[in-house]
Amino acid sequence: MPSQSPTPRLSTGILKLDDMLGGGLLPGKLTVVLGATGIGKSQLGIQYANAGRKQEGEPGFFFDMTSRGDSQNHLEYASRLSNWSLREMPLEPLKDSASIWDREQSRFDVLHPFQRSGKRVTRGDLDTDEYREWQTELTRKLDITIRFFYGNFIHGARRCVIDGVEPTDKPSDSFQFDLFEYIYHQLLQKEADWVARDLLRVHFRKYEQQVKQHHYDRSQIGCLILCTTKETMLDELITRPLDSGDILSNANTIILMGKTREGMKMGRALYVAKHRGSACDESIVPFEINEQGLQLPE
Repeated sequence: MPSQSPTPRLSTGILKLDDMLGGGLLPGKLTVVLGATGIGKSQLGIQYANAGRKQEGEPGFFFDMTSRGDSQNHLEYASRLSNWSLREMPLEPLKDSASIWDREQSRFDVLHPFQRSGKRVTRGDLDTDEYREWQTELTRKLDITIRFFYGNFIHGARRCVIDGVEPTDKPSDSFQFDLFEYIYHQLLQKEADWVARDLLRVHFRKYEQQVKQHHYDRSQIGCLILCTTKETMLDELITRPLDSGDILSNANTIILMGKTREGMKMGRALYVAKHRGSACDESIVPFEINEQGLQLPE
């Protein structure tokens, strides 16, 4: 029997990291990057998304889950690292369903739907009225979220970066994990025409032909989710249980990024803790952040 060709990998945009991953990330799978604030997760996300420009002919896009007012600075990072001017999607309801087929009106690079002005993201931080307010806001923003993901996928994007996930003691208490579970199961793992049904609803039959013309294969989509941890040292992350939380249990690949100490000198390093379905390099590899972004030694 003829041998099957290997599954094409999604480049991270970093040659050495691709080598560590046996050629890159597997499409159709979830990759989780864990590390403390400021360690370099967003820079990695920019490089991964920008690598889609060369590999698939379209860059990836960013869903910023930050809910305390400030964004993750994707616009600044992309401009500085890749000379890439991101288009941010406006937080406006869809007035005309036909606009989804117009690339100019539906192909955006970044969406930051929640700006809670200091509010945290766990149920224990909100009283009853605030909890109801959050549920109302979440329901209202789901339509915008569906439109953002579907609009990007039908116009050629094949990789998404989800950023701004804050640390919590219990993932089950986090609104962000609730939202990600929806995105993962109802947008990333769902067939394209069913996502279109959720978006278009009563207008689906009217645009059924356009849905067929804009079909995409969900098995070719890659998702990178960047999660902030309380742990800052790489040793702490390595010894942290990997089976805690739904995101980790769903992940095909887990990359840990943390600080290291050698005598009186601090550094940064990463470690591939999990890469299911592929051989990988289990070395602890130092990296630095410079004007080109995240750099690993060749």
